[in-house]
Amino acid sequence: MKTETQANANLAHVAKLIDDIPIAMLATVEADGALASRPMAALEMDASGALWFFTDLRSSKVEHLRVVNLSFTDMAHGTYVSLSGRGEIDTDRGHIASLWTAFAKPWFPDGPDSPNLALLKFIPDAADYWDAPNSKMVRLFGVIASMVAGKPIAMGEHGSHTGLSSGASSTGVQS
Repeated sequence: MKTETQANANLAHVAKLIDDIPIAMLATVEADGALASRPMAALEMDASGALWFFTDLRSSKVEHLRVVNLSFTDMAHGTYVSLSGRGEIDTDRGHIASLWTAFAKPWFPDGPDSPNLALLKFIPDAADYWDAPNSKMVRLFGVIASMVAGKPIAMGEHGSHTGLSSGASSTGVQS
């Protein structure tokens, strides 16, 4: 994912957490109220913190972008990020061409000129994160120590950032 320099520290923290996680699960609320999730490859995080993805205009998700959740998982490094926000569809051909990658060709065989190709712009409002950057062995010992002590010990950092689209506040909890 291409990541631009972020406008504030909270967005910079989110960018650092998700930078090496290429796939997110995008969840939307369907017309019947059911949640629907699908994997999406993040292409860019722009300077305002918006995340960009390719999408097909014929996909049902384009009708359900009022409330969206993105979840990023890196089990190997113990990093989990959940972003809530909203989505928008953008058909700017210049922006599509600038983000084009050959990996998208199976879904869009005409390349950046594919007629149903558009960009999904995700605008984050809040983030929850869990980050245990130690090795798997250290995390395992933390789990065992937590079980013995009956409370979380050395399980990494958990926190939240809110007001991301307006650059507002943050809370962090060391766990």
